[in-house]
This record gives sequence, C-alpha cells and structure tokens, in this order.
Amino acid sequence: QVQLVESGGGLVQAGDFLRLSCAASGRTASSRAMGWFRQAPGEEREFVAAIGWRGSSTYYADSAKGRFTISRDNAKNTVYLQINILKPEDTAVYYCAADSKTFGVAPRISYAFWGQGTQVTVSS
Repeated sequence: QVQLVESGGGLVQAGDFLRLSCAASGRTASSRAMGWFRQAPGEEREFVAAIGWRGSSTYYADSAKGRFTISRDNAKNTVYLQINILKPEDTAVYYCAADSKTFGVAPRISYAFWGQGTQVTVSS
C-alpha cells in the first residue's frame, strides 16, 4: 500500500508560482511512477503530468507544457509539481497519484493510490 499526502497549495495572485509536494509513504513508494491531476469546480478530474519511478521519464498534458514541471526526490519519497505564471484557470484541487505497479515509466501508468488533494486558488 502507498499513502500520499499533498501540500503546498493556497491562495496566490495570477503570475505567481507554486511548488506542490506529494509525500509518499509505504515500502514501495519510491519505486512507483507518479502523476498529478487536478479538478476545477464543476469539472472532471484531468491529468496534468506524470513521472517515472526513476524520474528520467516525464509526460505532460498539452495544457501543462511550458508552465508545469514535475520532479521527484526518491531519497525524500516526494514528488513535486512546480507551476509557473499561475493563471485563474489553474484554480483547482490538485491530486497526486501512484502507479499500481512498481518500476513503471511515464506515461504507461495505471493509477491505484490517490492523495486527498491540495487546493490552489489563483486570484486575478
């Protein structure tokens, strides 16, 4: 089993940046590919970015290319999502998720474990 806890969200101004963190626990946490998703009010949850278990493979939604960067530090069992030049349309709850299998690479990931999410609100 893998437990995931997101942090780093908050209320920010348009144009600011944020770095979200996802702390993973569990014996195999550092061996799993991970992803970030977001869900805006009234919208379905959408994929944002993914990273392979070693951090050498990454994959982004088209809407995330250029302003979003996913990374991980396996020594800290933490995955990050840096969001630059925040826009009001980035307002959402951001979730991290872990692969059902170990040693996966992005984007071939089947997400089985989810965190509770962290709210990001961007004011104009």
